[in-house]
Amino acid sequence: MWSRRRWCSVVGLAVLVLTTTTLAQRGGRAARGPDLSRVNVLRDVAYVPDGHERQKLDLYLPKDAPTDGKRPLIIWVHGGAWRAGSKQNCPARRFLDDGYAVASVNYRLSQHAIFPAQIADCKAAIRWLRANAEEHGYDPNRFGVWGSSAGGHLVALLGTAGDVNDFDVGPNAGVSSRVQAVCDFFGPTDFTKMSRFPSRMDHDAPDSPESRLVGGAVQENKDKVQRANPITYVTKDDPPFLIVHGDKDPLVPHNQSEILYEALKAAGVETTFYTVRGGGHGRFTDTKVEVLVADFFAKHLRD
Repeated sequence: MWSRRRWCSVVGLAVLVLTTTTLAQRGGRAARGPDLSRVNVLRDVAYVPDGHERQKLDLYLPKDAPTDGKRPLIIWVHGGAWRAGSKQNCPARRFLDDGYAVASVNYRLSQHAIFPAQIADCKAAIRWLRANAEEHGYDPNRFGVWGSSAGGHLVALLGTAGDVNDFDVGPNAGVSSRVQAVCDFFGPTDFTKMSRFPSRMDHDAPDSPESRLVGGAVQENKDKVQRANPITYVTKDDPPFLIVHGDKDPLVPHNQSEILYEALKAAGVETTFYTVRGGGHGRFTDTKVEVLVADFFAKHLRD
């Protein structure tokens, strides 16, 4: 028979995958799809030639000419406990109607390869997008990233580890993988502290999403965990952050965002942290969240 700890981890994982993969289906404007008849869509673009089937992205390019020069680009990184999820669910597509270009990225999951494969893939996608910016008409110097849960963890890493060359492997070597703005929705930031706070999941268990990501139990592999933690790499030259987290999140403790916020502020990084009162693991009904995201990208990618 399964132990109570393992049962809680399995149930928690199922809830985590369900809630993060349905983020795009709930909440005001996020549920309204853009008019794709006015958009050129490039699907399943391989950002690593002859690579893994997951090393692909979708690119959405408005047909209308931009009024203010080259378009900024918003890149969505999906959640799903690093074990599930897809680029097909892309809430960032709503920004197409505001004149942004949008990319949605798949990456290798933890059953395909352990960390740092996931951040290496995200960085490879950023490099491909930057190397091909001129061809597709968006601005290589105005890249914003947005992700939730596991995707929030990866976009936070893109922000704090933009200068970590160890994660820059593969094609387009020499092209920068840095980004200009990060929107992190309830991403884990310090795996070793997750089980200190209430959660439906035992994050220290050998079969937790975090343990599977790094290839071993969290508390027994602290060197590997430190390498995967976004807070490890915080420096004063990190891009601006918007962090959003529900204070009733049953899976990723609210404290994870508090930790990142305090580290970024201490380093002097421009950071906004918004707590959704009563909010769980996504599916926010707080209309201010949508406004915050839109204003954040407008400020840092347009102004």
